[in-house]
Amino acid sequence: MKKTTYHELVQQTFHFPQEGFDVKDNYLRFNGLELKKLIDKYGTPFKLTFLPKIGSQINKAKKLFNDAIKKHRYEGNYYYCYCTKSSHFSFIVEETLKHNVHIETSFAYDIEIVKQLYRRRKITKETKVICNGFKTKAYTRNIARLINDGFKNVIPVLDNQNEFEDYKRSIKTKDPVNIGLRIATEEEPTFDFYTSRLGIRNKDVLEFYVDKIRGNSKFNLKMLHFFMNKGIKDDIYYWSELNKVLHLYCQLKKICPELDSINIGGGFPIKHSLAFDYDYNYMANEIVSTIKKVCKANKVAMPDIYTEFGSFTVGESGAVIYSILDEKMQNDREIWYMIDSSFITTLPDTWGIGEKFLLLPINKWDKEYQEVHLGGLTCDSHDFYTSEEHINAVFLPKNEKQTEAIMKSKDPKDKQLAEPLYIGFFHTGAYQDQLAGYGGIKHCMIPSPKHVVVELNPKTGELEDWLYAKEQSYQSMLKILGYIR
Repeated sequence: MKKTTYHELVQQTFHFPQEGFDVKDNYLRFNGLELKKLIDKYGTPFKLTFLPKIGSQINKAKKLFNDAIKKHRYEGNYYYCYCTKSSHFSFIVEETLKHNVHIETSFAYDIEIVKQLYRRRKITKETKVICNGFKTKAYTRNIARLINDGFKNVIPVLDNQNEFEDYKRSIKTKDPVNIGLRIATEEEPTFDFYTSRLGIRNKDVLEFYVDKIRGNSKFNLKMLHFFMNKGIKDDIYYWSELNKVLHLYCQLKKICPELDSINIGGGFPIKHSLAFDYDYNYMANEIVSTIKKVCKANKVAMPDIYTEFGSFTVGESGAVIYSILDEKMQNDREIWYMIDSSFITTLPDTWGIGEKFLLLPINKWDKEYQEVHLGGLTCDSHDFYTSEEHINAVFLPKNEKQTEAIMKSKDPKDKQLAEPLYIGFFHTGAYQDQLAGYGGIKHCMIPSPKHVVVELNPKTGELEDWLYAKEQSYQSMLKILGYIR
């Protein structure tokens, strides 16, 4: 009886190949990139950043919203902002800026990054900088200095009423400063809280504007901002919150002519499974048409639309590649594949919030598959991965025993058999390094893996890879811990 191969399993279960993934000679390719060549060159484990994907995501969203604006004869403009908190690496932020985007910040040190980008001529003083988050005194001071230094399009989004007092004291420019207000949103019943801890309560906004902002010649209320933790989803909770903010916008617009922008925080989702199905075109059109409909009903001008896409911008550019070190049978039916790193230290979202990423083997697609559990190297019982987003299981190719005859053979097929099984977790480009603490001390002293960057050479049109960081050494860890001075 013929056994079903892993390749056949995927083709029977999903539409495959898909955008970003195809198989050539039983090896997986990622956006046309031959991953086996990188494995041969750098070894595993390693993190991968595929920079060209960032531009394609940005251009995809811009086209979606601009097409929707044209279709619905919408009278405002669309602005794409990148959330730096998703990934602060310079090569990622600078890649986003090549595509004419703006920046959203969330902490005091972000402003130092803005200054460095200006010094390196990656941005100008005309670049829009949306300053979000609950702000410490250091953060408000840094924002004020940026404005005082002539950055004309910095928009501090007030998270609370006290924040406004800081700007009144510290901003010294002659021209009025544009500010925004973040509206506290309500979440679905499944959340641990009902109303977001961030932002100003909806019922307090009008009074705050009338009492504190209106009539103050130093400030113009420019923007209303709202954020949904679960992102932009086609459900009653998202549309309900969007409509609340739009009606508040219309109320304010009638007494505040300077108000002309809506910032729809919370981003588009990204693919974490080959079964992923999300109608981006429908959502962009529905957002634009909803804003237009509410504004026309209230007889107010349509606002400019801002989005702050972090995961959508960089998530699908990232991957983490591992080798399977060994196979362990712990009872009658549970097979464990042990990876050469740790999920806790390299993919903390899998451990912290049960996030699922797109998991695929790199090789052995022509081999029979089996259900397995994946285990990391730490001694923590939670360092495992046992289910995918579309199913409560993990299926991977069988890992043949590497006999001495196979290892010595010169037959190309035998050489493939002699390889360990390589696996990749894909679309991991957002937040994982920030949450894991890049370059610091990890659980069980598992080192940060090497980091490989792939970019498109603009002169040759060829993909080029380079090593951004080597695997963390024991010396660097011992120095942090005080053993080496």
